[in-house]
Amino acid sequence: MPFGAVLAQVGGLGRFQVLQTALLVVPILLMASHNLLQNFTAAIPPHRCRLPAPHGDPPGPFNATLWAPGATSEPPNGTVRGGNGTLEPPEATLGSCLRYVASTPGNGSAGPRPTEPCRDGWDYDRSTYVATIVTEWDLVCSYRQLRQMAQSIYMAGVLVGALVLGGLSDRFGRKAMLMWSYLQLGVMGTCTAFAPNYATYCALRFAGGMALSGFGLSIACLVVEWIPTSHRAVTVAITGFAYTLGQILLAGVAFAVPHWRRLQLTVSLPFFGFLLYSWWLAESARWLVLSGKAEAAVKVLQRVARINGMKEEGEKITVEILRSHMKEELAGLKASYTISDLVRTPVIRHIFFCLSIVWFSISFSYYGLAMDLQNFGVSIYLIQVIFGAVDFPAKVVVTISLSYVGRRLSLAVALFLAGLAIIANIFVPTELQTLRTALAVLGKGCLSASFNCVFLYTTELYPTPIRQTGLGFGSTMARIGGIVAPLVKMLDESYPLLPPAVYGVAPVVAAAVAAFLPETLNMPLPDTIQEVESRAKRKPKEDPKEKIPLEPQEKAPQKEP
Repeated sequence: MPFGAVLAQVGGLGRFQVLQTALLVVPILLMASHNLLQNFTAAIPPHRCRLPAPHGDPPGPFNATLWAPGATSEPPNGTVRGGNGTLEPPEATLGSCLRYVASTPGNGSAGPRPTEPCRDGWDYDRSTYVATIVTEWDLVCSYRQLRQMAQSIYMAGVLVGALVLGGLSDRFGRKAMLMWSYLQLGVMGTCTAFAPNYATYCALRFAGGMALSGFGLSIACLVVEWIPTSHRAVTVAITGFAYTLGQILLAGVAFAVPHWRRLQLTVSLPFFGFLLYSWWLAESARWLVLSGKAEAAVKVLQRVARINGMKEEGEKITVEILRSHMKEELAGLKASYTISDLVRTPVIRHIFFCLSIVWFSISFSYYGLAMDLQNFGVSIYLIQVIFGAVDFPAKVVVTISLSYVGRRLSLAVALFLAGLAIIANIFVPTELQTLRTALAVLGKGCLSASFNCVFLYTTELYPTPIRQTGLGFGSTMARIGGIVAPLVKMLDESYPLLPPAVYGVAPVVAAAVAAFLPETLNMPLPDTIQEVESRAKRKPKEDPKEKIPLEPQEKAPQKEP
């Protein structure tokens, strides 16, 4: 790559690259905290109807007139339930969503007593969750679906942020949008902690999702554009493992800070610190040149050379030398490619539709599992740690598989195993918590591995002129999957088996679709659309001397976890 020669002249992978990458990786630790935060801030504790005190006194936690042991027959089948969702004897607890209607003295009647909704609110078990948005705004029973809606609104913000802030990053620079995103997420996250009502909470979370997407894309560009090609695979792997580590840290932080408002503050305030040190970061020299700011690019490169101990070499760089190294990329600016090029020719169109289904399905099932931790019947903190830790071996295994088995088979097998594990869990009794948890962990690990597969696979399937566009659209489909996943979960009130069935079927379908994609192992990257079209008409010949490294090509948006 022409710009690679410039990077080598200023030190390649030197002290500057190590420091800049380290400063960019730290915020990624908190990216998982915001994506999965509602597992803890919107947790649903055991609850029951609150009973009003007699004679107009303030509502109390218990009232013998409305609930007297032995005073009534068994509750109506399937209506009065305990806080854990199972039928319990009337002596044990009140219902989660219904209570018995108060009877007037002397008005005894045989048969089941009538029930009514919880008109005076709910009492919550606060032994595990001191306060959540569910307990504060009573998002239970008929309002339970608002909990899932809040997560979908947040993911919609992530999608809008990718579309809006991603374009602004190309216009105003990676560093400028990174600093703005830090500021926006810090402010919006802090304000969320003081949200007075549900509507305000959702609006602020939407804005926070936009900012998170913005700094994720900016970090990806800065990492890829400052790291030499030979070291990019390791660097991208480090950023991926940072997200995984962030999932584990979230469990510890949430356990230490059980109040949702304080937890929201804890994961938001650090972004003001990130903003303060981001002034030291260097703008992408590549972007500066392509934006017509070659003089500024020379100054940035000379500064990098000084930090890397290559001051004399840096002083040799001039605007003319820089432009000569990047003349091919500057000439490429004259060519205009749009999203329509993804569907204009038959082979590219086939790849586009297949990858869209795969990206959507992976994210859809991933967030369907990752945002339903309370459903496994074990400590939510423990399952969060396990869900995070499984990503490490999953990503290692899939990295080896990609090199020796191939992209297509690795992706299809990972997707099929994920779907099989999720579907199998439907038939496992709730009493077998260990087996249910093991299957869920297997499914989540396979989905994480699938993300790694499809990210690399996408960069190798699309030709250079539309590689960024294709990868960006795939990322968009993934975010749409993240929006739809909580909405499907809302159906479990009426159809309990439907959400897990859909979460399981989606990756199985995606595995079948992935089987129709062309293999790219040991194939050179395509440089033109015509090259991709012509490859489909002849059997590709492997060249053992030219093997594609496990790394994204060109600048690419931050991949999903």
